[in-house]
Amino acid sequence: MENIISRENLKERLDILKGEGKTIVFTNGCFDIIHAGHVRYLSEAKKLGDILVLALNSDSSVRLIKGDERPIVPEEERAVVVGSLKSVDYVTVFDEETPLRLIEYLRPHILVKGGDWNEENVVGRDAVREWGGEVVIIPEVKGASTTNIIEKIRNNFSLQKI
Repeated sequence: MENIISRENLKERLDILKGEGKTIVFTNGCFDIIHAGHVRYLSEAKKLGDILVLALNSDSSVRLIKGDERPIVPEEERAVVVGSLKSVDYVTVFDEETPLRLIEYLRPHILVKGGDWNEENVVGRDAVREWGGEVVIIPEVKGASTTNIIEKIRNNFSLQKI
């Protein structure tokens, strides 16, 4: 897929697009098991600008955040799935625990996170505001989370074994 690219190639493309007056929207996350909440969130994020960049946590980054049992889906497959969504223009994978260095490198106009985040806790918030960008929190779809899906599967499996 042509839209899954390295941070260096992404930076080159975004610089050209910025030069054309395009608004760059940035979001990040694990996107382990894609669900309706993810799709709605990314669709709303795309409406905020011209180009939506999704920075995907690598497998090692997900393990740092979520623990050794995650991710369920490997990063290459997660990248293909999110990259195929019509709202997502570019996907890049990052290994760090947070996307701060990537945000500072790409310098998006708008930084977006889901409603499960408080704005004061959004990584990169200060940097984006420093260069005149904005931070937007999109309300979450209640109950739609990968953690909830995994928990339902575990509960159903446990009940069947009894």
